[in-house]
Amino acid sequence: MTNSVDPSLLLENYRPPERKTGNQILGKDDFLKILLVQLQNQDPLNPMEDKEFIAQMANFSTLEQMINISSMFERLMQTQNNQALLRYSEWIGKNVYWQEEENTKSGVVKSVLQKDNQIFLELDNGSIINASLVIKVESK
Repeated sequence: MTNSVDPSLLLENYRPPERKTGNQILGKDDFLKILLVQLQNQDPLNPMEDKEFIAQMANFSTLEQMINISSMFERLMQTQNNQALLRYSEWIGKNVYWQEEENTKSGVVKSVLQKDNQIFLELDNGSIINASLVIKVESK
């Protein structure tokens, strides 16, 4: 009978557990908490200088404005997508033509779909095409 060492116990096979610390992105609330803790724990005999405090508040203000701009940009994009959906809905019931390889194909638009910020047309024959492929729209 031979004694063998379990391979999982060898140093070369040791994998330290992955450290998980939550969200990797600091938001404005996190920044404000850090600033408040810093103010609460500052040395009363050597308080933070006005310049440092003003600089940190300016950073906080900048961060907050960037978050607001990002939020407004997302709403703008959603509005534009909705407007595109409405614009293409005018094609319902009309013939559309698109180029597929070397052939021009056509179909009547039955409905308009939006998926992944792209507009698709469902045709009366059951096929679905990307609206960006359309080269001509014609009344029936």
